[in-house]
Amino acid sequence: MSRSSKPIRKAVFPVAGLGTRFLPATKAMPKEMLTVVDRPVIQHVVDEARAAGIEHFIFVTGRNKGVIEDHFDSQFELEHTLSERGKKNELTNLLNDLPGAGQTSFTRQQAPLGLGHAVWCARDIVGDEPFALLLPDMLHHAETPCLADMMAAYQTHGGNLIAVAPVPDDQTHQYGIVGVDDTKAKVSAISKMVEKPARGTAPSNLHITGRYILQPEIFTLLANQTRGAGGEIQLTDSMIQLMDSKTQPFHAVRFDGNIYDCGSKIGFLTANVAYALARDGLGNELRAELGKLL
Repeated sequence: MSRSSKPIRKAVFPVAGLGTRFLPATKAMPKEMLTVVDRPVIQHVVDEARAAGIEHFIFVTGRNKGVIEDHFDSQFELEHTLSERGKKNELTNLLNDLPGAGQTSFTRQQAPLGLGHAVWCARDIVGDEPFALLLPDMLHHAETPCLADMMAAYQTHGGNLIAVAPVPDDQTHQYGIVGVDDTKAKVSAISKMVEKPARGTAPSNLHITGRYILQPEIFTLLANQTRGAGGEIQLTDSMIQLMDSKTQPFHAVRFDGNIYDCGSKIGFLTANVAYALARDGLGNELRAELGKLL
């Protein structure tokens, strides 16, 4: 089996950001632990990865992020109390969310040097195999999880895959944008990749949504990557280098669900409403209450 077609077992979650847009809520609580309905944002993203078959969850953390590690650990006192009180459903749900022994790893990004640097920090844990990368701020809401779609595409195409979705043409300058051979296809070869193109110069309206499957060669490029936009080590710059080397294919996988940027207040609030409306036993009541407000 070639390395570019090895199964995807590991996923990286960059969770070192400060969350300054949510102060003072994030003064003592990581932004990834803010809840969408009754689950932390990071739990929703880990759920997506688990549903796609990921076996090992790698968190790139920063200072004051220890509560994320605690969240994915067993808590004997709570579990014992739930058991003693006969709260079987709550205990079962809690245990079902718990990764197995040895399935989580945590490493520290010691300086805010950008997404590319955060990914590079996971290099020794990922090792010499392909991996998934999921940005926790971006919740992908659909019947079929985004990463599961990408895994299916990987079985056919191998190489590197990037989830994309359309945005209005007048907003392309705000995103990483890819040009593809067929803008309507579910999976299409990437012909160009640009980080925040100048207005009117974007190769398409398909933006990078925060889900990736990458080959381990990206780590070598990130190790030598000079700082780009914002003085940070940009993942897109290294992906462009790898794509331009013509040694591996890059494909875009179109995501057709809804995406909520939980790094913004409006995106976070909208995600709460959307996920609650989709929840059995909660949606109808919330819909009625929203009707009163609106």
